[in-house]
Parts: sequence; C-alpha cells; structure tokens
Amino acid sequence: MEAIFNRRSIRKYEDRPIEKEKIEKLLRAAMQAPSAANQQPWEFLVIEDKEILKKLSEVSPYSKMVRTSAVTFVLLARKDGLLAPGCVPQDMGAASENLLLQAVELGLGAVWLGVASIDERMSYIKDLFNLPDNIEAFALIPVGYPDGQQNKFVDRFDKARVHYESYK
Repeated sequence: MEAIFNRRSIRKYEDRPIEKEKIEKLLRAAMQAPSAANQQPWEFLVIEDKEILKKLSEVSPYSKMVRTSAVTFVLLARKDGLLAPGCVPQDMGAASENLLLQAVELGLGAVWLGVASIDERMSYIKDLFNLPDNIEAFALIPVGYPDGQQNKFVDRFDKARVHYESYK
C-alpha cells in the first residue's frame, strides 16, 4: 500500500488530458468505499470543460488549481433515501480518500478541497450546476499529471499522538 504513504496534495498540473480509462478507474475506486448500511450516498460530476473548470475554480480562495486541472471531480451527497444519514460525511470521506489513493497508483496528482459544511461553497456549487434540493456538494478533487510536485513519502508518524488503553 505504498500509495497511502506516498500520497501528497498535488496542486500543479501539466497541460495534458487524462485518459478516459483512468477517469473511470478513479470513479470505480471512489465507489468501492465502505459506507454505513451500504447506503452509498455518493454522486459525481466529472468536469473537463475548461470554461466550467474556470468557474468552479472560484468556489473559494483555495481552489485556484481547479482551473488548470485536467479533470475535477465534484463529489456530491444524496440527502434522501438513506438508512444512516448521520454517517454521510464519513461515507463521502472514504470515497474521497479512495479516489485520491487511486490517483497515486495511476501516476496522477490530486488534492482534496473541502466544500461541505461551508454554506457559501455549497451554495456556489448548487447554483453553478443547478443541483436538486436532495443533492449537496461535499468536496472537489482536481486531478492532473503532476507538474514538478511529486507523490513521495514523508514520515508523519507521531508517537505522542498514540494512546493505549486510556488517554494520557
């Protein structure tokens, strides 16, 4: 599982499209995520159009790299028909991480941009894509071939954050 240890937030991309097969592999990985009661609340918008990417890059001050991505995935969560609605953020987080790890395996770079629980960002995406009321924006994941940055190991283990049997 080298992808877990090598994954980094990649924000600079080559001006190069991503093959359709790789896009499908990214989506398949995201949809393999575990979810509470197998509710699979996820939906995905796959954005490659440069004009739409430009508009999407304005969702927050931290999303400018969306403009130069080859593709950006808009992760959406259904609000209806769920057995465990309180677990949707966890389900969506698992799907997001799976997509990010698959990107590493495919030689791609990606970064997770938070949208959920920030009303202005959620509203911006709802309006931009005319989302129905039962669908909420969760995150953006811009993806591309890395331009200068690398997915490489950085040891983040911190023994001081591990507690056995009780919090000490």
